[in-house]
Amino acid sequence: MQTVAVYSHEDRLSMHRLKADEAYVIGHRGQFSPVQAYLAIDELIKIALEHDVSMIHPGYGFLSENSEFAQKVEESGMIWVGPPHNVIDSVGDKVSARNLAHAAKVPVVPGTPGPIEDIKEAEDFVQKYGYPVIIKAAYGGGGRGMRVVREGDDLKDAFERCSSEAKTAFGNGTCFMERFLDKPKHIEVQLLADNYGNVIHLFERDCSVQRRHQKVVEIAPAKTLPSHVRDAILTDAVKLAKTANYRNAGTAEFLVDNQNRHYFIEINPRIQVEHTITEEITGVDIVAAQIQIAAGASLEQLGLLQDKITTRGFAIQCRITTEDPSKNFQPDTGKIEVYRSSGGNGVRLDGGNGFAGAIISPHYDSMLVKCSTSGSNYEIARRKMIRSLVEFRIRGVKTNIPFLLALLTHPIFIGGDCWTTFIDDTPELFEMVSSKNRAQKLLAYLADLCVNGSSIKGQIGAPKLHDEAAIPELIDTKTGDAIDVSKQPPAGWRQFLLKHGADEFAKQVRNFDGCLVMDTTWRDAHQSLLATRVRTVDLLNIAPTTAHAISGAFALECWGGATFDVAMRFLHEDPWDRLRKMRAAVPNIPFQMLLRGANGVAYSSLPDNAIDHFVKQAKDNGVDIFRVFDALNDLEQLKVGVDAVKKAGGVVESTVCYSGDMLKPGKKYNLEYYLETVDAIVKMGTHFLGIKDMAGTLKPAAARILIGAIRERYPQLPIHVHTHDSAGTGVTTYVACANAGADIVDCAVNSMSGLTSQPSLSAFLAALDGDAGVSEDAARTLDSYWAEMRLLYSCFEADLKGPDPEVYNHEIPGGQLTNLLFQAQQVGLGEQWLETKKAYEAANMLLGDIVKVTPTSKVVGDLAQFMVSNKLTSEDVERLASELDFPDSVLDFFEGLMGTPYGGFPEPLRTNVITGKRRKLTRRPGLELEPFDLHAIKEDLVSRFANARQVL
Repeated sequence: MQTVAVYSHEDRLSMHRLKADEAYVIGHRGQFSPVQAYLAIDELIKIALEHDVSMIHPGYGFLSENSEFAQKVEESGMIWVGPPHNVIDSVGDKVSARNLAHAAKVPVVPGTPGPIEDIKEAEDFVQKYGYPVIIKAAYGGGGRGMRVVREGDDLKDAFERCSSEAKTAFGNGTCFMERFLDKPKHIEVQLLADNYGNVIHLFERDCSVQRRHQKVVEIAPAKTLPSHVRDAILTDAVKLAKTANYRNAGTAEFLVDNQNRHYFIEINPRIQVEHTITEEITGVDIVAAQIQIAAGASLEQLGLLQDKITTRGFAIQCRITTEDPSKNFQPDTGKIEVYRSSGGNGVRLDGGNGFAGAIISPHYDSMLVKCSTSGSNYEIARRKMIRSLVEFRIRGVKTNIPFLLALLTHPIFIGGDCWTTFIDDTPELFEMVSSKNRAQKLLAYLADLCVNGSSIKGQIGAPKLHDEAAIPELIDTKTGDAIDVSKQPPAGWRQFLLKHGADEFAKQVRNFDGCLVMDTTWRDAHQSLLATRVRTVDLLNIAPTTAHAISGAFALECWGGATFDVAMRFLHEDPWDRLRKMRAAVPNIPFQMLLRGANGVAYSSLPDNAIDHFVKQAKDNGVDIFRVFDALNDLEQLKVGVDAVKKAGGVVESTVCYSGDMLKPGKKYNLEYYLETVDAIVKMGTHFLGIKDMAGTLKPAAARILIGAIRERYPQLPIHVHTHDSAGTGVTTYVACANAGADIVDCAVNSMSGLTSQPSLSAFLAALDGDAGVSEDAARTLDSYWAEMRLLYSCFEADLKGPDPEVYNHEIPGGQLTNLLFQAQQVGLGEQWLETKKAYEAANMLLGDIVKVTPTSKVVGDLAQFMVSNKLTSEDVERLASELDFPDSVLDFFEGLMGTPYGGFPEPLRTNVITGKRRKLTRRPGLELEPFDLHAIKEDLVSRFANARQVL
């Protein structure tokens, strides 16, 4: 025999189409919906006739129980592989089935004698038989159109919903009612009947494991059914079939209550999904028998006589579906990426769409494959099923395999004592163990990496380091022996700080005969060069060596600033965990962090008590020195951070942000401005004074004048200078600062220095005529490790080729320049980088020549890119201000600047732009965050969910 398959357009990749000898699409594309295609009776018969089909087998879905389809097939001259249409009518709906049972004198569950037309009949039935009851669609199946109503439930609502669902699903809203049995077993009997009045049974199946009346696992034969009950059920099943003049294959279904009384439910006039396990225990090919009986063979000719039909052992079937049990068995869709099935003795697979590359659509039943196992006893069959399910590998869609494994290993299932609501009554079945799918995820990642390159934001190309980074060996210059860095490192400035306190620490630093250095390699250096991408593990690998090599350094700048943002967004690390681990690895060198005044490490003002709490946590977890600054040198904002550090007992380094060249004629940020700001900071109270030159525009001549003037005015105040080497003059500037009286300067190891980073540590040590607390040999030793790290993180570099003296004009901060270049490339302005730098200069003047450090530098950068993208000059921006759709950061800046919602460039701001008068971002002094009431939040959520459930 040859086979002809039909399929909908959406089903064109299904396995049944590919396995058949011929296959034809139902209708043309768009003519039918996915489900309507398989219900198009006339179209199906037309295809069959066109291709000389002699027999139609309806399977077990869609039209398999449709008497109209059967009749039209018969009338067209083809053979219907199933009961005649009049037999389907006589048993195909549940009301007719009950009438059949009464005629055959087979017990049925108490129920209405026929369809119920209105709610009054339903109420009368309940009055007579009591609760619980079940309302069923007369033409239903698969669990649809069924409602259980218990005492206290809304009977009217249940009846109307059931009828409506039945009409939608089956085209007929007729319903009837039965007494509902609590925890019954569902037993069904496989029947075969020929065209000559002969009927046999192939024994029973236990189909009690159901969910929403849909079978999940079936067992043949029933394990715990008493023999006298089994015999009675088998006898009644055959009696029913003979009374109905049944032909072909069918299934008689019964319920058995907890007193072992059985009740007939219905006859399914088709092959069942679970027929496979009956075939396994009896050796009868039921589908082949269907076709042969339809062709005219008798049961005797097929050798199917009742006294010769016996059972052997047990068989279990599991329906593997593309459903997610953890989400209420929600069907999953998508492409099956990996499909590996089980096999071996006693394992049978009946595949639907189970193959790699199959597309699981949302249009049809979610069953993927039926797995049947058989053995000489129930326990062997069960264990084989567990083994088979474990061997399955299905990737790309969720499956119910974890749930099936939980079910098969449950003590009640092991004993074979399940009932129809077992799944709903056993919540522990949903405590499943799911596969992590690590291998497939890794393969998918590697494939995507090979084809599309890195998907990590900001990465360009692959890292240039291909081996493990080597940890350099530190040599004792006095003895020539290698230093064991696993031992306690030499005492450093931190030991002095912990013993004598912040005030004495500041005095001792000021009295140091030379200029100390702070190493920024652990934060600002890699933030400026590598977008802050360096991971904690790469810092910890070099930490013990660092603790020994530069034990005399003033501090390690290692936390704050963008650490939180990048660690959580890109590195997926806990920044607090980083701090604690670094502190444990380096106990002797003070840690310094960057604190944005009232912003903390955020980009806008935070409540005062949030700043206090944050600083206290930072101090307790390892930070010693807090460099506190404000983006606009706003003393009110600065004081919030300073006060928080004082409360926490940390070392305060109040900082002046340096902007542009103060020696430039007409520059508003001149020597007088800086000295006034320093006076205010000293009055506020600080241990150290920080000079923060974010753009690297502090020229050596200006450095001598500025540091010299501060030193003359405040001889005992320790001065700490920070710059970026964007213009290439950083070392010269630092030497000028040291000669003018600066106490500390910020450097980075050679491989992480220069360009937008800090000046080279080795170069400064070589140029300094005096002591810096760190030896050149030690610095070079650390550099060998960081040279490898530069290669490892090379894919995050901005590819700057050399110094950029134009920084004296555009004043782009070193830490921002690499980010701004990356942003320009992302928005298609990569080839207009020179224009962007010029626009940055113009945008700065439009905003009033502001100090440019996070977050104000971002405002200038966003406005510059906005101007380049829209081809706007400064004059265009001023003229069209009220009409332009500015970036959010610019609008936020103006709103804070004016204290009112932004509506174009108001006259006060125009004046501010022209005169260059400095304004400040507004904040709410003394603002405090309300403490969280977790109990109230929980109660509110519970209430909301309860309301949502009620609405649904």
